[in-house]
Amino acid sequence: MSLLTSLARLRALHEGVAQPIATVRHCHLSRRPMVFIPLKLSGEAAAPLAAMLGTDRDRPRLLVVTQPRNRDQRFAWAAELAGVLLPYVESFLADTETVERRNADPYERALDAPQLVVPNLGAVAFTRLLGRSTRFRRTDGPYPVPEEVPLLGRWLTYLGERASYPGSSLMPAATEELGRHWATGQSGLEDANLAALLHWITDGPTDDAEDPLIWPPAGPATDPGFDAEVLAPAIDSGSPERVTEALRTQLEPTWRLMWRAIDLLAGLPEGASVAQRWEQDRASFSGMAAAIAEGGPPQPRRDGAVAAAARLARMERAQAAYDVQRAYDDPLVMAEFRLTGEAFAGEVVETDPGHTEGEGRSRKLRPLVVVKTDDPVRLPAGTALGTPQRRGQGAELVSAAGGLVTVKITKGMGRGRTPAPGAVPEVGERVCYTSLTDDFQGSPALPESESTPWTHGGPPQEYVPNDDDAQEEWS
Repeated sequence: MSLLTSLARLRALHEGVAQPIATVRHCHLSRRPMVFIPLKLSGEAAAPLAAMLGTDRDRPRLLVVTQPRNRDQRFAWAAELAGVLLPYVESFLADTETVERRNADPYERALDAPQLVVPNLGAVAFTRLLGRSTRFRRTDGPYPVPEEVPLLGRWLTYLGERASYPGSSLMPAATEELGRHWATGQSGLEDANLAALLHWITDGPTDDAEDPLIWPPAGPATDPGFDAEVLAPAIDSGSPERVTEALRTQLEPTWRLMWRAIDLLAGLPEGASVAQRWEQDRASFSGMAAAIAEGGPPQPRRDGAVAAAARLARMERAQAAYDVQRAYDDPLVMAEFRLTGEAFAGEVVETDPGHTEGEGRSRKLRPLVVVKTDDPVRLPAGTALGTPQRRGQGAELVSAAGGLVTVKITKGMGRGRTPAPGAVPEVGERVCYTSLTDDFQGSPALPESESTPWTHGGPPQEYVPNDDDAQEEWS
């Protein structure tokens, strides 16, 4: 937890209401999100119990497994879920745009993408597990499942894995996104309770927020008291109507909370970099759709060594980019780096727009800017800098002493002998410079999967679907 977030939590505790720790929204919000609230049977890893989902807050769809230990009923429920989710996902595939790429063939990218909003990280994990338990199922032979179930599994697996990708908005968890924008006076563990978190943000803490009779858990696990006193007798009674009504009482309060969370996030202005990250989500979604359309196999249980290394490298670069983008978009996030000395802000007190370096043909335009700041500057001379005020412009720290920092602009001021208009800050302008830049190391040089060294298991065997794929200890 950062220093400013800790301070915000103390202030929230003192004032009795959550404190904002962001000035803009750092996630994309779809015009047509699909809210998805899954519940699972206690004591079972991947036994679905119920789900409430839909894109219309006034018309939720409730799907229930009245006997969760019955295999046929579980996969019939999965087929019902596919009947709701697959048309939603596929509705985004019709409208595309052609994207040109340097040194690569152009490709078709969806103009929009689905967004599955879940209550918490537990729901993300269960969605991924549900995808794994369904994507390998056979539609023929012994124990066949409906044709749409394996396809549902592939999409659930994809969305669950994409949720762990830094900055992705294809499957946001409400508690995580709210926690990135507000700090409460309770612990991080308590923030995982959607009702308690929302009460801190909207009304302040109340005892009712943690009462499971008023606000049941947001899933995927249910309250033990409900399991013992309501659910078990309903299942034992053999009455589908009784089980359905019992589960409706558990899901409807969370359904209302989910839309309150979406409204709160929608009330914040969107950060400047959100659209760029959503483009990446749309590209990823389009790639997954193309792989399915071309008849590719389902995602493997485990990545090979090369695929795992490539995935890790992509996620590390995405995390670094996400951290930089959030700081550039949001002064409150940048304030964290100002406290640590990795950034400084202040007023321009002097400029030398015509300053050059070198002689003759090697002479280069290098304008100088002097900034007066009260921030601690713990960066050595020569550190590469960037600025949120002029994205894409590069600078270098020349010196820092006595509250005066001299910065040399190295790129992004134009190609002429004089700087382009507006490229050099004017005296009196408020600016911020930081060592956070998006000039990251490129992708590592990894071998082809066929050349995986013996130290990492050697070349992986070619995937051939078989009946053992669907076997799990908990299936």
